[in-house]
Amino acid sequence: MKAMVLNQIGRLDETRDPMQLTEMPDPVPAGKELLLKVSTCGVCHTELDEIEGRTPPPHLPCVLGHQVVGCGDAATSFPIGERVGVAWIYSACGSCHFCLQGSENLCPDFKATGRDAHGGYAEYMTVPEDFAYRIPPIFSDLEAAPLLCAGTIGYRSLRLTGLQDGQDLGLTGFGASAHLVLMMAMHRYPSSRVFVFTRSQAERAFASELGAAWAGDIGDEPPVKLAAIIETTPAWKPVVEALKHLNAGGRLVINAIRKEELDKDYLLSLDYAAHLWMEKEIKSVANVTRSDVQEFLELAAKIPIRPEVQEYALSEANQALVEMKMRKIRGAKVLRIG
Repeated sequence: MKAMVLNQIGRLDETRDPMQLTEMPDPVPAGKELLLKVSTCGVCHTELDEIEGRTPPPHLPCVLGHQVVGCGDAATSFPIGERVGVAWIYSACGSCHFCLQGSENLCPDFKATGRDAHGGYAEYMTVPEDFAYRIPPIFSDLEAAPLLCAGTIGYRSLRLTGLQDGQDLGLTGFGASAHLVLMMAMHRYPSSRVFVFTRSQAERAFASELGAAWAGDIGDEPPVKLAAIIETTPAWKPVVEALKHLNAGGRLVINAIRKEELDKDYLLSLDYAAHLWMEKEIKSVANVTRSDVQEFLELAAKIPIRPEVQEYALSEANQALVEMKMRKIRGAKVLRIG
């Protein structure tokens, strides 16, 4: 099979292709594993973190990609040819305290697709059957791919805000996840307004097109204080800025697996009285559970959510990631593979 393979960790830029298009043996499923013929795979900022060494290191050489849609070629609980998806959660132990209470995203033996096991930047992959999901027929393969991470982690983030209908929500950054959260929030909380903070004029215009009540720069002051903000950028500055915009008792939910180190000194400007006093909260989002994926796919089909998608060939995966790093984003980037 053809696959984009990461062989070493390093900085990604326009002059370096960290992944190479390679011929690999087709994977062979073990017991209770599904062999998947990949159709599409979403491109996620987490892949930038993996390539540049900010996450726990992938097992090199590694095939990245964790927003995977394809058809099963061999399985016991899925009919052959049925369309399924694979998300960031590849497996968990199923027996620890966290798994037993439904928090398998916190399992010490959590394994990530495209990091701890080969992912979807390839023509084929395998996945445990218990960690594969039926794709609602309303979605095309291109639309379904970003739902499996950008949408699912957005769903978990929105749930963790504790938002009530009528309370105002902020979104910092407006990439693949945030544009799906906006659609979701407008459906679930019709009386709430969504305020978007992004340094990109194009992203601010896109947010307004999708129904944001206000869109400004990261440092701009919104017209009202907000009950909750979901922060989706790779940087520290927006975290500190977002805390200024929370109302008393407000919650900031950080939807990012890692932060870049370039502006970590900005945290030195965090002031307790200005940023955290009045019972403001900061909460991180760690991974997703299987129930997050299943519940979100059902909700997305009901709304329905239609992701904005930019399509790339498998061989263009490096290009898609460079554009993401340069903030050349409108919606989600998806590789067309099969």
